[in-house]
Amino acid sequence: MTEAAPSPSVARLTGALYLGTIVFGLFAEVGSRGSLIAGNDAAATARAILANEGLFRAGLVADLAMLACYVAVTTLFLGMFRTVHAGVSRMAAAFSLIGIAVLAADTLLLLVPLRLLTTSPFLVALGSSQRDAGTLLALKVHGDGYDVSLVFFGIYCLMLGWLAWRSGFLPKVIGVLMTLAGACYVFNSIADLAVPAFARMLSPHLMDPTILGEAALALWLLVFGAKRSLRDR
Repeated sequence: MTEAAPSPSVARLTGALYLGTIVFGLFAEVGSRGSLIAGNDAAATARAILANEGLFRAGLVADLAMLACYVAVTTLFLGMFRTVHAGVSRMAAAFSLIGIAVLAADTLLLLVPLRLLTTSPFLVALGSSQRDAGTLLALKVHGDGYDVSLVFFGIYCLMLGWLAWRSGFLPKVIGVLMTLAGACYVFNSIADLAVPAFARMLSPHLMDPTILGEAALALWLLVFGAKRSLRDR
């Protein structure tokens, strides 16, 4: 069976949106919250958020932009890989949308610090240390929710890797990289949730293949599109 390659414009749009997903996600997690959360120090974290409320809110907006891009990417990949294997393509989209829904709901936890750290009259019953602790707790639970969503995104990446390998219009190496990215997502997230003591012993570089695989796919589509001539490579 000969699978039809997507049009260059669709492939490049998919790559651009996927790259947007990566950039917005990295800014939200690393550039925004990563620079404000002070480990397990609730008071320092609260002070950092209050002093940089604009940056914290920018991370929240970036999360929403990331989710919007990922919905579009999921839809475009569903159409792109439908001719490779319709069943796997639909299943992959389902896992991606579940991950998006989990992460969208998880984003609500980021509003808790903004509410707790304001001087609202109904919060006068809580002392500052209690509000600081609640702020850090909300951020920690948000991190747990992120791990849950990444299990679904990891399975999505595994399926995308298989589809890319079989497609004929993407280099097989991208299929390998996406499969590795998916395996790292699933392994790291389940370790965080099920055996946190073991997860803390894992190398921080374990997640490097996730950036490499997803960036490679996004950039290839953005720069080269999807070409039928790759079938025999």
